[in-house]
Parts: sequence; C-alpha cells; structure tokens
Amino acid sequence: MKPARSKPLGAGHAARSSPIDDVPRTAQRKRGRPVARERYARSMTPVVLLGGLNVVRALGLAGIPVIIASSKRRLASMASRYCSGVIELPPIAERDAVVETLVQEGKRLAKRVGARAPLFYDNDDRLSLVQDYRAALAPHYALLLNEPGLADALVEKSRFQALAERTGLPVPRRFDWETLAGAAGPVLAKPKSRTAWDHSSVRRQLFGGAGKACIFASGREARAQIEARAGELADQLSFQEYVPGGDDAIWSFHGFAAPGGEVLEWFVGRKIRTWPALTGDSSYLALARDERLVALGRDIARRLRLAGVFKMDFKRSASNDRYYLLEINTRFNLWHYLGACSGVNLPKVAYDFLTKEHRPLHVEARTEHRWLCLHYDWRAYRELSARGELGLAGWLRSIAHFPMVYDLFSWSDPLPFVRHWLGAIRSAFQRRMHRWLATAS
Repeated sequence: MKPARSKPLGAGHAARSSPIDDVPRTAQRKRGRPVARERYARSMTPVVLLGGLNVVRALGLAGIPVIIASSKRRLASMASRYCSGVIELPPIAERDAVVETLVQEGKRLAKRVGARAPLFYDNDDRLSLVQDYRAALAPHYALLLNEPGLADALVEKSRFQALAERTGLPVPRRFDWETLAGAAGPVLAKPKSRTAWDHSSVRRQLFGGAGKACIFASGREARAQIEARAGELADQLSFQEYVPGGDDAIWSFHGFAAPGGEVLEWFVGRKIRTWPALTGDSSYLALARDERLVALGRDIARRLRLAGVFKMDFKRSASNDRYYLLEINTRFNLWHYLGACSGVNLPKVAYDFLTKEHRPLHVEARTEHRWLCLHYDWRAYRELSARGELGLAGWLRSIAHFPMVYDLFSWSDPLPFVRHWLGAIRSAFQRRMHRWLATAS
C-alpha cells in the first residue's frame, strides 16, 4: 500500500552526506562524507538529480550544476565533468530514510544558495517516491507535479487506460482477462506498473528478463501462454489491441507544460531501433518533425491539464496511418540529452521555469543528430540479422552518416565511459577469481 501523501518521516535517520558545505576536503574524508569535485557559484542554484548520465549531460550543456543523489556509490555519471557533487542516499526501498536525507540536504542547499533547488527524477520508482512524499519535499525543493489523482493514473498503466477512455484519447482498445480469449487479432500484454521493474516477476518470468511488453498472435494465445508460464501474474498485466508497425512507427512528443496544460516547449522523437524489437529499450533514436503529432500532443496536454515535463509515446498504425497513444511519462529521460544537442533543452526549460518563472520562445529542434546506445543496438542488429532483416554492412551504414551522441561515450566528457569499463573489467576479474578459487578449493 502506498504511503499517504503527507506521510510523516521516521525519526532518527540522519542525512548521510552533503556535497555542498564548506568543510575542507581532508576533513570531509575523515568524516566519511563524499567530496564535491567541483564548486559552483553561490548565486547559481543547483539541480538535485535522482537520475542518470543523459540528464546530467543535458543540464551540463546548459551550464546548470548537478548534484547526483543515489544509493549507489560509484556510478559512471558521478565521474562526469558536469557532476558538481553527490548525495549518498539509503537504499531506495527505505523510503522514509531516503526522503529525510533529501529534506536535510534541501535545507542545507537552500541555506547556501538562498533558494529551493529543483529536484529532478528519471524513472518510475523515483517519480513515485517524489509524488508520494510531495508534502515533505515541496517545502525544500522546487517541484512542479501533476495533481495526485492524475499523477497516479499516469504511473499505473491500467488506471491510465481508464483515464484515456473517459477523456476520449486515441488509445488502443483494451481487453480484460475474462474477455481476452475473444480477441481475434494480435494482443499486447504489458505490466500495470513498472515500479521496481528491474527485479519484477513479470519481467523475469513472462518477458524473459528483457523488454517492456509481449506480443501474442491472439487473445486466446496470450491467455494460454500466460497461464502456462505464470498464471498467478495475470492480475499484474494489462492487455490491449496491438497496433501494427515496426520500431520506426514508434513516435514520441516531448514537452514541458505550465500548470493547466499549456505546453511551453517541445520536440518530436522517432525510434529507429529497440532491443528487443517492438517491445524493448531504445537503442537508436532520432528527432523528427510532424505538425499533426505536435497538434495532437498539445491538445492532450491541455485536456489532461498536465504540468511539468512529460513524454507521450505514440504508435503510428501501418494499417490506417493514425497515431495511437500508448502512455504518458512525467519524468526526465534519455531523450533530453539528444534534444539538448539539437537545440531544445527541456531540463533547462524546466529549471528556468522553476527558478525564474521564465517562459521560453519556441525553437524548432534540429533533426540531424542521432542518439545511440551501442550496447543495445549491437543486440538489436544481431536480432534483426538472425531474421535476415539487416546485414552488418547495412547496420554500419545506418550509424555512420550522422552526427552522434552516445548513451555513455562523449569526447568532451570521457570519464563516465572510463569509469564504466574499469568497473566492468574489475567485476569480470573478480568473478573469474571467485570461480578459480572455488575450483581450487
């Protein structure tokens, strides 16, 4: 059960770190506190980020200092030139302790810079934390959240489907578990919620540990396979009519809205490849232009009265050329790095609105850059190659002729790449040594 929105914080959880007080570095080390590698001007309010490298770089390109708050201690993003400090959090599952640490650091930051720092977040777990504890966090951080009922409906996908149907949004037809077997055409099964997704039973048992959904040839096949694999998980799934089309039929409308749903700035994205295909994580992305989608996205934001940053995912049907709304996420994401490199920096728009109430003039995003996660895109190529749909030369050509921004590597910010691979090599060596010692003994 979710905590109440005004849930009191538990006592006795001291803040575990501060990157921003003026204690000398040697003293900080003695006290076990993390050290901010860079200082920022007291006149510049930093962002506290519950998130990763792509958002760090988007903010960094705008000259906005970033303090990363995480329970992990050696993230690649913490090696970025744009990381101005680190807040060590308790494990995310210890929600009261996490929030109390954030509250104490928010107070410290406000005392230092004379203003509340914006608090940004980049996945459903972190978004849910901020939404559920908004009463405790809002006095100490600059936030722009949707009203609680809408906010919950956008995180819980089954509730979103009901909301979309009530408001007449163009969503695919829904099926209940009881009527699923009567669906004659292809069916998409997806989780009702993706909080704690990495370790969820649905992802592991039904989706094979990869991807965000599963496609079945019919409702009857979906029901039979789910019952055979893990029938007890059926109540954690939602089902809808599958919209035909490949990865390149998945479009997105990204924006930032003022309270009431007025979209202040935006860009349009289009997927090129995902892994696994059709239902997986983004591996190769581009920005695009489509005035029909812009008009639709702005209308949806107005009708729902969205507030803050958002991403609407659509699929353009190969059968009727209509756009179908798949979901709306109200958090920061990896697309924002590509947008920042293309002239539309939504994290900066959010920062300026929260700290200065500044409303930008719209700028049309450039479309020549691409975003690439080589780790996933190599797997996407292998999957397509196994089906005879893409050869090695074709894959190389597809990524060779465009200015590229990468999920991890950057010539101007190389240390996250170095830290990631040093950590991977160290982990691999430790695993080999462990197996060798186990065999030797």
